[in-house]
Amino acid sequence: MTTGDITFHTRKWVRPEDLNANGTLFGGSLLRWIDEEAAIYAIVQLGNGNAVTKYMSEINFVSSAAQGDLIEMGLTATHFGRTSLTMRAEVRNMFTRQSILTIEKIVFVNLGKDGLPAPHGYTTITYDRDRVPHQHQHQHLGAIAT
Repeated sequence: MTTGDITFHTRKWVRPEDLNANGTLFGGSLLRWIDEEAAIYAIVQLGNGNAVTKYMSEINFVSSAAQGDLIEMGLTATHFGRTSLTMRAEVRNMFTRQSILTIEKIVFVNLGKDGLPAPHGYTTITYDRDRVPHQHQHQHLGAIAT
């Protein structure tokens, strides 16, 4: 699914443990899901499992979701810096297509083995698995084989 420049890749089901005292989706649960989704997106775009959240701009909650609703989360890269990736996020209700929130700017920083910002060398969005960090693939394969 796409809206403008956002592709909605991830869906979540709003369950009882995700609700606030008003019986609607707790903002903290939603922000945790977005940060996780943004981290995965950054890892794939930068080809590095060592990317960290640096910054989130104003978060604009425009509606909520109720128990049983399905929500869709979408991200798109808006800028590749030398060591960073900036993206935009949108979350919407899958049933009503109503926007739940937008975050105009989420910045992730690519880290080197020393834990410091490191150049990543990318300038364009990819939907190719070529950038999936290979060191993580090998670790998981070894764990399965033993």
